[in-house]
Amino acid sequence: MSEGLSPPVFVRAAAHPVRWRLLRELAASDRRVSELCHVISQPQSLVSYHLGRLRADRLVSLRRSSADRRSSYYRVDLARCGELLSASGGALHPGLRLVASTPRARGRRRARVLFLCTGNSARSQMAEALVERLGDGAFTARSAGSAPKPLHPDAVRAMRARGIDIAGHRSKPLDELAGDRFDVVVSLCDRVREVCPEFPGAPELVHWSIPDPSREPDGYAAFERVAVELAGRIPFLLRHIEEAS
Repeated sequence: MSEGLSPPVFVRAAAHPVRWRLLRELAASDRRVSELCHVISQPQSLVSYHLGRLRADRLVSLRRSSADRRSSYYRVDLARCGELLSASGGALHPGLRLVASTPRARGRRRARVLFLCTGNSARSQMAEALVERLGDGAFTARSAGSAPKPLHPDAVRAMRARGIDIAGHRSKPLDELAGDRFDVVVSLCDRVREVCPEFPGAPELVHWSIPDPSREPDGYAAFERVAVELAGRIPFLLRHIEEAS
């Protein structure tokens, strides 16, 4: 079958009910295989097979857990899904090509987002700053760590490269914010996910399995990778919060 007559990549990948459910679950949070098996009530062999298909199409990827190297976290590439979905519509008719949406400022109260990692020295600080920059005044972001360490200079440098100054930020212990109310709590490291306390008001819990850049061997480049990943994921998070409110 010629390329013009075969279904587009996203249509082929997402059309299977199991793969569609996996994409839906991973769009909400990074998950381990065991968690995916539980939430979609399917055996591990079937889930692993379909995850393999999604990985082959580069819709999902996996990382070894920093808390338990025997397990891995899967994540969906929402930006690629969006590009392929738009191309799928355009393949049927040019008028169906999608245009990406951006968060809009709301008249209601500002949604509150909390980012957690172990040291509150890089990942969560960077995420907090990006929400404040990308949220167009509709969101309030905070960050904290289970074992706070001083703000890492390469995190400051990575944000400064994006026109954001976090040099005056301080690291905060998780307990300092444990009594505050948030709409969404995002854990950015696998270790802090295991010790995340319950917050008042039962906020939505989201997990992004992002390696600690200070532990990577290539120095500043690791902080730049984290900044790029966060900048790619945060707009989707903000849009999700906006639609759920």
